[in-house]
Amino acid sequence: MDEFSRGNVPSSELQIYTWMDATLKELTSLVKEVYPEARKRGTHFNFAIVFTDVKRPGYRVKEIGSTMSGRKGTDDSMTLQSQNPPPLLPESLHSLKDK
Repeated sequence: MDEFSRGNVPSSELQIYTWMDATLKELTSLVKEVYPEARKRGTHFNFAIVFTDVKRPGYRVKEIGSTMSGRKGTDDSMTLQSQNPPPLLPESLHSLKDK
């Protein structure tokens, strides 16, 4: 979590803009488009949501599932929407209501 403190992000960060109904397998495909080495059979992908903690300063992590390149898995069809996303900060909610 220190990687996210003071406005920092991990050096290997990959930002993906997607819909909440995207599956973990679809997200895996997006990563593989950008990082050819991730296409190797057996490459394991772990997914988590990192979000601001509304109760105290800092960030929290919610592990949501994993996939593997070249193999079917139980989490392949899982969506972000199905994971009960963490609550948004009040200012984020305000921004959404204004749109």
